[in-house]
Amino acid sequence: MSSKLKWIGIVIVAIVLILLIAPFLIPVNKFKPVIASNASDALGRKVQLGNLSLSLITGTVGIDDVSIADDPKFNSGPFLTAKSVKVGVELIPLIFSQQLNVTEITVVNPQVIMLKDPAGRWNFSSIGGTSSGAPKAAPAKSSGDSTPDVSIGKLRVDDGQITLGNTNSRKRTVYTKVNLTATDVANKNNFPVDFSMELPGGGTMKINGKVGPVDQKDAAFTPQNVKLTISGLDLAKTGFLDPSLGLGGLADMDANLVSNSGEMATKGTLKLSKAKLVAGGSPASIPAVVNFDTKYNMARGTGVLNPSTINIGNAKTNLIGTYRSEGDDFAVDLKIAGDGLPATDLESFLPAIGVNLPEKSRLSAGTMNTNLRVTGPTDKLVTDGNIGLFNGKLAGFDLGQKMSGIASLAGIKTGSDLLIEKFTTDVHMAPTGLRTQNLNAVVPSLGSMVGGGTVDDKNNLNFNLVATVSNAVAGAATGSMAGGAGAILGNTLGGESTACKNSGLKVPLQVKGTTSNPQFVPDVGGIAAGLLKSELACGGGSMDNLGGNLGKSAGGLAGTSGKGAADTINQLGGLFGKKPKP
Repeated sequence: MSSKLKWIGIVIVAIVLILLIAPFLIPVNKFKPVIASNASDALGRKVQLGNLSLSLITGTVGIDDVSIADDPKFNSGPFLTAKSVKVGVELIPLIFSQQLNVTEITVVNPQVIMLKDPAGRWNFSSIGGTSSGAPKAAPAKSSGDSTPDVSIGKLRVDDGQITLGNTNSRKRTVYTKVNLTATDVANKNNFPVDFSMELPGGGTMKINGKVGPVDQKDAAFTPQNVKLTISGLDLAKTGFLDPSLGLGGLADMDANLVSNSGEMATKGTLKLSKAKLVAGGSPASIPAVVNFDTKYNMARGTGVLNPSTINIGNAKTNLIGTYRSEGDDFAVDLKIAGDGLPATDLESFLPAIGVNLPEKSRLSAGTMNTNLRVTGPTDKLVTDGNIGLFNGKLAGFDLGQKMSGIASLAGIKTGSDLLIEKFTTDVHMAPTGLRTQNLNAVVPSLGSMVGGGTVDDKNNLNFNLVATVSNAVAGAATGSMAGGAGAILGNTLGGESTACKNSGLKVPLQVKGTTSNPQFVPDVGGIAAGLLKSELACGGGSMDNLGGNLGKSAGGLAGTSGKGAADTINQLGGLFGKKPKP
């Protein structure tokens, strides 16, 4: 080996020895009181540090077991704990002058507790100020500001965890894999940040933009101008919807967020996929896309949703309202309105609100109107208002077959497709089910139906309706009906006065089963009562006169007394499979 190579080897070994031995010769722990004091002054919180170590190879000082106290008004425990913090330092001043100049801080696996009180103030609001849990800060050199001017070239958080909650609730939400990179960090700077974390259920949140200068009165009001991206937010696991009722959905958001002095403006798009908004519903196969524009007052915890839109396919509704923070939840008061919405686009979203179309059927035509108000906490939303379907076509649904008892009475044949001229109803939708009233449907092949009912959390139907079979339908049908019952109906309808000839045959019925398999059950007692009431209202006179008319129509099935009317009605019951009374 040449002497030149020999000297190179000696130099390399010497450098390695210096790098390995020097850290033990530099008393870095002597800086611990200074670092803890400066950090406490800067944060306004008591900072405790464990053992310090130096690595000349990486140019960092390692600090074990770091703890930052919480605001005692919120929590007696720590606000932040970390097993390890790495502090990048300038080596030359440290080695030769034992002067500590910080260039970079990396916090590894921190655990952070973020709490909000009923007034809407956060436990980190006082960071950067003076808290009773921190030592008194030394007087600042600048007379204009008492806050130490801390400056860090680069701040990083690696694989942290944030626990979020409210002081008046035991509910806590945990966010993991928290990562942050910020450069040129200083109290008085507007510095760039790149933040990300994993949401409960596997989604992610990312924030990229600029933050600062730090608000000295409330750190939560620190100005921001960032891009906010949320992917795969599980609405059940994060508490926006009630998982105990089986509700759920996934949200994706892409928005710009600008805040200043506690006023936050957010504008962007929110896509809601696989939505299930009522118990008994099923996930929608089509997403709802909300184009929103909102402003939120952080001090008051209230917000305004400026005119926005909800888009489901080509169906576009208008959205406006207000919202407010209520402990763990947000409560909303929203209005949704839309006219002339294509029913074919909305069909795939109906299962989310517990409306499943009958098996093998689909909405192939029609337009819908909505005028709804949505109120309450997001996990207990209540919707009231009205909806309407016009000139609709329910392909693959034979109403005559479903109403077999009534069809046999009136000879109704609706065919394999059901045309709906009009369907309107008032609705009340809660997480536990759906209720309708003032239902009014006009079906050309039948006549009309009015009434209301409920869809429960297991998708079961319980509706009470009155179907009015139009004279044209019933009159044409009775001609083909065999036996005295056909004659009874034909002559009864045919004998109506001019004032009532458009009223038709009224048939009370119940709708049971489920939305995907509805069952229409006629109410014989209701039919009889309806016939009597209709006849009396149309000038038939007394029960005796009605009995006589029905008796004649039946070819002598009944006499001319009130008892004759009852006997005739008894015969009508046989049309529905009920045995005549003896």
